[in-house]
Amino acid sequence: MSSIPANLRYAESHEWVLDNGDGSVTIGITDHAQEALGDVVFVELPEVGTTLAVGDEFGVIESVKAASDLYAPIAGEIIAVNEALEDAPETVNEAPYADGWIMKVRLDDAAALDALMDADAYQAVAAED
Repeated sequence: MSSIPANLRYAESHEWVLDNGDGSVTIGITDHAQEALGDVVFVELPEVGTTLAVGDEFGVIESVKAASDLYAPIAGEIIAVNEALEDAPETVNEAPYADGWIMKVRLDDAAALDALMDADAYQAVAAED
């Protein structure tokens, strides 16, 4: 079974969100999502400075099997992207919750984190896939 860290929040679209404690969050795709995709060969990163609403498409992740759109689990401004993924997209497979992060976002509303799923709720969603 996939790893689902308890300290993160989750979206039904299989993105995880880490509260950085400073009004920003780090976002990536879950272990479950990277397993379903298979070997990641390309990550289209969003532009720093872009403002996202919940549900906005912010990029694409391509694997040997498929290409999947990435959706913003939270609203805010992109303040950083993981440029290392341009040269090493496989990092998403190797460390989805660590070095495989995709972007950092300055939150519009920190209370919006409460609308995301906790690990137990995401576990149930992932089990349905």
